[in-house]
Amino acid sequence: VQLVESGGGSVQAGGSLSLSCAASGIIFSFNVMGWYRQAPGKQRESVATMSRSGRANYAEFVKGRFTISRDNAKKTVYLQMNSLEPEDTAVYYCYADGTQRFWGQGTQVTVSS
Repeated sequence: VQLVESGGGSVQAGGSLSLSCAASGIIFSFNVMGWYRQAPGKQRESVATMSRSGRANYAEFVKGRFTISRDNAKKTVYLQMNSLEPEDTAVYYCYADGTQRFWGQGTQVTVSS
């Protein structure tokens, strides 16, 4: 199973970016899918998660700004990021829980002030 991310980039504060993460390989379905991020010199932290049934959970620091969604048929998870702040600058990693936890390769998000 491979997770391939896309959609990172650079944006000014207040802007928006959309990330996607598509899974390929032989797997029937995933349980939880979600996103972590890691800023330079900091530990990796959870950003948002979504269960297979569509229940979402968000870190406090992104509530009201980020939206997670998923398409189970496409085995894809998305992260819509609005009102971005410089503090959101990080490498964003998607993951998917199946027989084990699978990780994407990471995509850089840079927010300038």
